[in-house]
Amino acid sequence: MKKHNKKLSDFKISETGIVTAVLGKGQIRRRLLDMGITNDVKITLIKKAPFGDPLEVFLRGYVLTLRKSEASLVEMKIVEEKGKNA
Repeated sequence: MKKHNKKLSDFKISETGIVTAVLGKGQIRRRLLDMGITNDVKITLIKKAPFGDPLEVFLRGYVLTLRKSEASLVEMKIVEEKGKNA
Protein backbone atom coordinates (compact mmCIF):
# COMPACT_ATOMS: atom_id res chain seq x y z
CA MET A 1 0.00 0.00 0.00
CA LYS A 2 1.18 3.51 -0.88
CA LYS A 3 0.66 6.39 1.55
CA HIS A 4 0.46 10.13 0.83
CA ASN A 5 -0.34 13.15 2.99
CA LYS A 6 -2.88 15.69 1.80
CA LYS A 7 -5.43 18.17 3.15
CA LEU A 8 -9.07 17.09 2.98
CA SER A 9 -9.83 20.16 0.84
CA ASP A 10 -7.45 18.80 -1.85
CA PHE A 11 -9.12 15.38 -2.12
CA LYS A 12 -10.57 14.17 -5.39
CA ILE A 13 -14.05 12.66 -5.50
CA SER A 14 -14.13 9.10 -4.08
CA GLU A 15 -10.67 9.50 -2.53
CA THR A 16 -10.39 8.05 0.98
CA GLY A 17 -7.96 8.80 3.76
CA ILE A 18 -7.37 8.73 7.48
CA VAL A 19 -7.20 11.87 9.63
CA THR A 20 -3.69 12.54 10.95
CA ALA A 21 -4.29 16.02 12.41
CA VAL A 22 -7.00 18.61 12.96
CA LEU A 23 -5.47 22.08 12.72
CA GLY A 24 -6.96 25.41 13.68
CA LYS A 25 -7.61 26.93 17.07
CA GLY A 26 -10.52 27.73 19.30
CA GLN A 27 -14.11 27.36 18.13
CA ILE A 28 -13.39 26.12 14.60
CA ARG A 29 -11.20 23.26 15.86
CA ARG A 30 -13.75 22.37 18.55
CA ARG A 31 -16.52 22.35 15.91
CA LEU A 32 -14.58 19.93 13.68
CA LEU A 33 -13.88 17.63 16.62
CA ASP A 34 -17.53 17.77 17.72
CA MET A 35 -18.61 16.72 14.22
CA GLY A 36 -16.52 13.56 14.59
CA ILE A 37 -13.41 14.60 12.68
CA THR A 38 -10.73 13.21 14.97
CA ASN A 39 -7.42 11.42 14.50
CA ASP A 40 -7.53 7.99 12.85
CA VAL A 41 -11.05 8.47 11.42
CA LYS A 42 -11.57 7.26 7.85
CA ILE A 43 -13.12 9.91 5.55
CA THR A 44 -14.24 9.62 1.91
CA LEU A 45 -14.98 12.62 -0.29
CA ILE A 46 -18.38 12.03 -1.90
CA LYS A 47 -18.86 15.20 -3.93
CA LYS A 48 -17.91 18.84 -4.38
CA ALA A 49 -20.03 21.80 -5.38
CA PRO A 50 -19.27 23.20 -8.88
CA PHE A 51 -16.78 25.76 -7.56
CA GLY A 52 -15.32 23.38 -4.96
CA ASP A 53 -17.15 24.77 -1.93
CA PRO A 54 -18.79 23.10 0.02
CA LEU A 55 -17.60 19.49 0.14
CA GLU A 56 -19.66 16.45 1.09
CA VAL A 57 -17.82 13.70 2.96
CA PHE A 58 -18.69 10.33 4.49
CA LEU A 59 -17.34 9.41 7.93
CA ARG A 60 -18.44 7.32 10.92
CA GLY A 61 -21.52 6.09 9.03
CA TYR A 62 -22.96 9.51 8.13
CA VAL A 63 -22.64 12.24 5.50
CA LEU A 64 -21.27 15.64 6.49
CA THR A 65 -21.03 18.89 4.50
CA LEU A 66 -18.00 21.10 5.17
CA ARG A 67 -16.81 24.44 3.90
CA LYS A 68 -13.58 24.28 1.94
CA SER A 69 -11.93 26.48 4.59
CA GLU A 70 -12.88 23.92 7.27
CA ALA A 71 -11.68 20.99 5.16
CA SER A 72 -8.32 22.72 4.68
CA LEU A 73 -7.72 22.35 8.43
CA VAL A 74 -7.91 18.54 8.26
CA GLU A 75 -4.67 16.75 7.38
CA MET A 76 -5.12 13.28 5.94
CA LYS A 77 -3.05 10.23 5.10
CA ILE A 78 -4.22 8.80 1.79
CA VAL A 79 -4.07 5.04 1.61
CA GLU A 80 -4.37 3.67 -1.90
CA GLU A 81 -5.87 0.23 -2.13
CA LYS A 82 -3.88 -2.61 -3.63
CA GLY A 83 -4.33 -3.01 -7.35
CA LYS A 84 -5.30 0.63 -7.81
CA ASN A 85 -2.91 2.66 -9.95
CA ALA A 86 -2.17 6.25 -8.97
